[in-house]
Amino acid sequence: MPAFLDWFLRLVPLNPIAVRLVEGGGRRARHLTIRAGYLAGMILLLLVALLGPSTSLRELAQRGAGAFTLVSFGQVALICLLTPVFMAGAIAQEASPRTWDILLTTPLRPLQIVLGNLFGRLFFVLALLLSTLPLFVFLQAFGGVPPGSVAGSYAIAATSALVVAAVAVTLAVTRTAGRRAVLVFYVTVLMILAVTFAADLWLREPTSPGSLADRTTVLTPLNPFLALEALLLTNRYQPWDPATAPGGAIGRLWFASPSAAFVWTGVLLSTALAVFGAARLRMIGERPERAKRSGGWLSRPVEALRARSRVGTNPIAWRERTLRGLTVGGLVGRLGFALAGIAAALVLLLLHRQGTLDGYGLRLALVAAVGAEVVIIVLTALNLAATSVSREREDGSLDIILTTPIQPGPYLAGKLQGLVQFLLPMMLVPVASLGLASLYVATSGFGGGVAVTVDEAVDVSTVTVPLVLPEAALELAVVLAGFVGFAVMVGLQWSVRSRGSIGAVVGAVAILVAVGGAVGLCGTAAGRGIPVLGAVIAAASPLNLVAAAAFPASALPASLLDPVAARWSLAVGSLLAGAAWVGLVFAMHSTLKRTFMTTVRQLAGRN
Repeated sequence: MPAFLDWFLRLVPLNPIAVRLVEGGGRRARHLTIRAGYLAGMILLLLVALLGPSTSLRELAQRGAGAFTLVSFGQVALICLLTPVFMAGAIAQEASPRTWDILLTTPLRPLQIVLGNLFGRLFFVLALLLSTLPLFVFLQAFGGVPPGSVAGSYAIAATSALVVAAVAVTLAVTRTAGRRAVLVFYVTVLMILAVTFAADLWLREPTSPGSLADRTTVLTPLNPFLALEALLLTNRYQPWDPATAPGGAIGRLWFASPSAAFVWTGVLLSTALAVFGAARLRMIGERPERAKRSGGWLSRPVEALRARSRVGTNPIAWRERTLRGLTVGGLVGRLGFALAGIAAALVLLLLHRQGTLDGYGLRLALVAAVGAEVVIIVLTALNLAATSVSREREDGSLDIILTTPIQPGPYLAGKLQGLVQFLLPMMLVPVASLGLASLYVATSGFGGGVAVTVDEAVDVSTVTVPLVLPEAALELAVVLAGFVGFAVMVGLQWSVRSRGSIGAVVGAVAILVAVGGAVGLCGTAAGRGIPVLGAVIAAASPLNLVAAAAFPASALPASLLDPVAARWSLAVGSLLAGAAWVGLVFAMHSTLKRTFMTTVRQLAGRN
């Protein structure tokens, strides 16, 4: 065999690490469940999109094209959600620093090690993509779906997975991540998608005066959903004409072909990350003692804060509340989050007061900022709870705690109480942001005489509503507290029942996404279609509540015919939702308390 061919085959196709990951992962029941669930979800989505009467071939072709668009967006969304799950193992390898030291003693070169980890884990994501190929072939029978659109949608989904996987492997190689960083990585991926999408909505401009179609922006090739929208929905989101696109050859690619620009950017970025990872891995092998010392200053304890403090009646709650924050990273993270959130709200309000930002832009930016803060808080609560018990099982401290007189009930209650109290400063940030907006509305722009109301078209009438409902801050505080408590209990359940931290985090995220998605979708449908009662149901989700506070005409059109009744319904719904989430927390605590000792004994000694 020629030397070059042998080198290439061992680089990717016959890479020992990739082969081991594929063979090992292919036998895991969790991977099989994810693949089956992914395909079942895509089939269900396709069937829902195809439902409806079709009396002619043209209508059938239009319905097929619409179904293809819906399935394509759903596929990209699921790939963005599932790729971090498959790459969690790569990030968690940093928790065992000797992994890379052992690999460097083998005949494998650093580039082979990096690419083996990358494509060995990426294989499962690409297998998910290929599993839906028969669905797109089936849609071809309806007509209206060009083959180029099918290829483009697959290219965008595969590139998204490639970029996320390359970032995960780079974090593992540089040892800047660990088991606690898995959810941070997950949240970062989701937040980049949300921020670029919201900023693109703000930057969009019509293709011509009076046109209903918008032109792509500079952010389009940076977001897979925007690139897919420019590819499939050109009637409302059109790329630039190559003759008028700014920036020369690169500008023509960036603005006139955003889908191709997204693919090329993703491939180049992934290649650069792989090369950087190989170079970094070589440095670890040459100077291991220096590499091991780097990047750990954020986890150093803040000795000055270990002052004498009152423990209280539950030492577990004190431990979770106090000791988690005694690191530089913990202090900087929480303080930075609070300062950034409050500063963002103030900047948005001042921009509107000066006339730089219109009412729609203010509401859109405020919903995006507060919604992002809510997502970060909930996922942080989930991560802390999902690793709280499993981490103690892994390091052996759970066995020591179980020898003390503390019982399962107070132990779990202390975990819940301590984590909620630890997250309380973060939970106040979105509430304070909406509170500042409410104060801005109540004082007519902080005393500047700015118009703080908008006229919304509802049905055949026009209703005047504030830019932000003044009572929204208090309503969000009630619902968010209950929902965060629910997220903590979900994380604790999986932490008790899982052998490792990664499995606990992945399982807890899946459950919370399913429950939160179902509540959010039901609340959205009820708010738009059911008068008065729909507003009560919509308040069950904190994200729906934030959207209703800024865009009541879109979130609660059926109830807004009577604005006073709609606002009272939203307030009552928030109180009921908070009580329901708290009741669910107590029920989950009671159930987990009864099965705690049995579960712990079953998992004893299994790390």
